[in-house]
Amino acid sequence: MTTFLGKPVTFTGKQLEVGDTALPFTLVATDLSQKSLADFADKKKVISVVPSIDTGICSTQTRTFNQLIGERSDSVVITISKDLPFAQARWCGAEGLEHAVMLSDYFDGSFGRDYALSMNENHLLARAVLVLDKDNRITYTQYVDNVNSEPAYQPVLDALDALN
Repeated sequence: MTTFLGKPVTFTGKQLEVGDTALPFTLVATDLSQKSLADFADKKKVISVVPSIDTGICSTQTRTFNQLIGERSDSVVITISKDLPFAQARWCGAEGLEHAVMLSDYFDGSFGRDYALSMNENHLLARAVLVLDKDNRITYTQYVDNVNSEPAYQPVLDALDALN
């Protein structure tokens, strides 16, 4: 059971599992351009999903993954939330993370629906981390049961390191 602010939340659809191929998506970047999963074709991917970048836990999660993985030339951290691109850009500037990849699902919520991460009760995205290989096959998932908790970082790094 997943909780947010101490209350159970529900989702529509089925969350993806290890071995599944990640579903294609197109989201809005901080410069208002559209970015798709295909734009990161030759990289290992960590998809870090947060409810809102303007909260302490989401900020910590995003900063931590970008510090731990951001310098790897073969990998990319893609942070996805429903925050407006302007808020994501402001946060990146304040944190000094000019190269962080921040994508917004604000426009139509399709990522949240397709990945079964949109909490029905409030339409925010639940906290989750997916590791994808260069072919977009999911090799690791972490759906955080208490959305108000940080993910476990080391298993994500281990899953990324296990990819060739």
